[in-house]
Amino acid sequence: MYNKSDIELKVAEFLLQIKAIKLQPNNPFTWASGWKSPIYCDNRVTLSHPSVRTYIRQKLTQLIQEEFGSVDLIAGVATAGIPQGVLVAQELGLPFAYVRAKAKEHGTGSLIEGEIIEGQRVVVVEDLVSTGKSSLQAVQALKDAGLSVAGLVSIFTYGFDIAEENFKEAKCRFATLSNYNTLIQYAAENSFIAQSDVDLLNQWRRNPAEWGKNADQKN
Repeated sequence: MYNKSDIELKVAEFLLQIKAIKLQPNNPFTWASGWKSPIYCDNRVTLSHPSVRTYIRQKLTQLIQEEFGSVDLIAGVATAGIPQGVLVAQELGLPFAYVRAKAKEHGTGSLIEGEIIEGQRVVVVEDLVSTGKSSLQAVQALKDAGLSVAGLVSIFTYGFDIAEENFKEAKCRFATLSNYNTLIQYAAENSFIAQSDVDLLNQWRRNPAEWGKNADQKN
């Protein structure tokens, strides 16, 4: 049985323990977008930990079966979604393909790599969802290629309102193993952060673009 709340907590625990997620509310990271952030997430680290990798593979597989039922194809989003998608496809015994960030500038000029058949029902696998923009670009590429996209799954999401709006606008179902709210709850209860940091971390999730611009914000 797929116990959503238990899995959310367990994944949060794993990501913090192996430092795939780092929390630094008083010494924030700077993202490529220029946003200041108290969190850094690199779920590729899970691939270096066999027990964590196995758990995530199994739970992503269960999540797909629970949310979307039978599908014909698993597709990964380049680059970090590729290995996770391969593991899930292997677990399900399904074909795998992946979507590039942009089409190749040589050879066939492919945007989608792997064999696909028009009309196939596909679930997209992503490692992390922030705004959802790059994930939904991959979803659109698959739709443009004539595939039926059942939805997208990820290991973790920041839970931004803009992501929810983007997925709703794209009419794409989305499910995730764990999320920011669960992570902060687990981190505070298990001394990964101080209880006094929780409000600062929640402020960031509510308005990430503006967080850290205040002169009073610690850097």
